[in-house]
Amino acid sequence: MRIAGAPISWGVCEVPGWGHQMAPGRVLAEMRDAGLAATEFGPDGFLPAEPGERSALLAEYGLGAVGGFVPVVLHDAGHDPLPDVERALAGFGDARTLVLAAATGLDGYDERPALTDDDWRILLTNLDRVADHAAGRGLLATLHPHVGTVVEGPAEVDRVLAGSRIALCLDTGHLLIGGTDPLALARAASGRIAHVHLKDVDARLAARVRAGELLYTDAVRQGIYRPLGKGDIDIPGIVDALTAAGYGGWYVMEQDTILTAEPPPGTGPVDDVRTSVAFMETT
Repeated sequence: MRIAGAPISWGVCEVPGWGHQMAPGRVLAEMRDAGLAATEFGPDGFLPAEPGERSALLAEYGLGAVGGFVPVVLHDAGHDPLPDVERALAGFGDARTLVLAAATGLDGYDERPALTDDDWRILLTNLDRVADHAAGRGLLATLHPHVGTVVEGPAEVDRVLAGSRIALCLDTGHLLIGGTDPLALARAASGRIAHVHLKDVDARLAARVRAGELLYTDAVRQGIYRPLGKGDIDIPGIVDALTAAGYGGWYVMEQDTILTAEPPPGTGPVDDVRTSVAFMETT
């Protein structure tokens, strides 16, 4: 099992005003010390843009590169997403996995538009265009269903599966919050799952987000994401289902967090990461 991390577990996020942003040196050192083998890149500006510099920095901390989370508007007839994708891929270097999100065009993940049938036609066409473009560069494109994007809930996930060829990133937490059972999806669509984000979730808070009682960002502040094994998602069951289906890709551990200040050395988000690593070592 290949286990990696992501800067969002340390509160490093692309959303303006998300919270205190920790420096790369500390985040990468804590990833290494927690026993992670590799990382996703994080938002623009977190790591060097030039791929050689980026790879060299990760190598200083003994970390490999998995790929990157790239939110792109895909449903707008007046916007070609390929230049945005190509700008992101230019920094990938040896990393092979593009984790695409169908962005709304708005900041943050607390509101989203309803798409028309024409919007959906454009979105599905662009998903295949991006997948083909990435494949032409020897990379794998996956779509990440994500709260606050235009592909969030079960009907939208099903529409992507039925109407496009793109592979999926199975993000256990975002799927559950959006109303999809991640274990059922892992079993039903294993052939389309090419990348995994492992999150555990407080199901009570997830239900409040789905019901519109709580904004997603506020739920993150309240601790909707839990260390693996401390929430309500059947992480071992999901891993078992994917293993049985022959999945051999990365498991990227993510517990999205929002920080208000720099935690003292040796404390903070790394505590939850260590708990999650220990859980995965027994799974």
